[in-house]
Amino acid sequence: MNENSKAKMSIGTEIATMLKSNVRDYAMYIALVVIFIFFGIRTGGLFLSSRNLSDLINQTGYVAVLAIGMTIILIIKHIDLSVGYVAGFLGAVSAILLKAGLNVWVVIPIILCLGIAVGIYQGFLVAKVGVPAFVTTLAGMFIFRGLLSLVTQGTGTIIVSDPTFKALSNGFIPDISSGGSIHILTIIIGVVAVILMTYSQIKSRKNMQKYNFQVSSAPIFVSKIAFITIIIIAIFSMLANYKGIPWTAIVVGTVLFIYNFMLNKTKLGRYIYGIGGNAEAAELSGVNVRKITFFAFASMSMLAALAGILYTSRLSSATPQAGLGFELDAIASSYIGGVSVNGGIGKVTNTIIGALVIMSLTNGMNLMGVDISFQYIVKGAIFILAVAFDVRTRGGRK
Repeated sequence: MNENSKAKMSIGTEIATMLKSNVRDYAMYIALVVIFIFFGIRTGGLFLSSRNLSDLINQTGYVAVLAIGMTIILIIKHIDLSVGYVAGFLGAVSAILLKAGLNVWVVIPIILCLGIAVGIYQGFLVAKVGVPAFVTTLAGMFIFRGLLSLVTQGTGTIIVSDPTFKALSNGFIPDISSGGSIHILTIIIGVVAVILMTYSQIKSRKNMQKYNFQVSSAPIFVSKIAFITIIIIAIFSMLANYKGIPWTAIVVGTVLFIYNFMLNKTKLGRYIYGIGGNAEAAELSGVNVRKITFFAFASMSMLAALAGILYTSRLSSATPQAGLGFELDAIASSYIGGVSVNGGIGKVTNTIIGALVIMSLTNGMNLMGVDISFQYIVKGAIFILAVAFDVRTRGGRK
């Protein structure tokens, strides 16, 4: 056997080993690619069009924000069933305040603070009083559904006319030039994203080598960088051919960066994972479990408030049906994104992929004209498959 054949076998073996050892992390990316290819073919390319990609980002925004907060809750082995109607109610409150004449930049902080207050209330019941999170948030679901009905019963639908507020989920970042068919700033941001990604990957690889951790071979590493670069360029090019980057992407990206940094680079993040792994051991190690639980619920409700703002902005109105099923999409996104059913494991970056999987299914089936009843069946099947896959793969590694 010549050297080239040996090298090919070695790389092939390395890829197979890498996929096998990280099957849970790669599965969601593979699923997303399959979904994109399937709907791209079935819709005659409409699903992969620049306009639909922008619409998909805007549609995913509120679910992604909710799912990030839900990831924290699930990691510490709790759950929040109230987030859908918290988002719906606070979105309606934002519409009422805007209609009353308040400035949008005053309304947004007020709504976020109200979200934090809701989280503190529910966190108090869970952490201090000892009411199970399931019961607390189920009661919250009923309460905020009732409040939503109460504030919208007069008009049924509250129309939002503020252009700045509506731009949050319908607008795009302005270009540095006007009149061209290509959004130049989007292309520049795409190039910067590739540079930053490459730098981050190289730095991470060097750090792992410095401490003698196992890393992938140079050909595999370069191929990975090239593949990610192609994906980034493709996405930004498609967006540049429409109207550029939606403001929704900026909002979600900012939230993702903050929470990813918090979970991976701070003591608070380590405490959250520690509590999810073993709350009793974390308590004995000096971690204030109650305080972290307070933070998780306050954070979740604040993000629910933000999701409510994004959803109301997208519809340019608040309706009595706002919030219906939001919590289910958020929970499903988190589990599809790799959060363990046993707690202690999960990444907000992967949760975003889970949200894209859920919303891509919805978007694609809508374009195909699939009945809403079958849409729920498909999403339920995907959800249970993801959880079953998680249980089997994690269980097999124990």
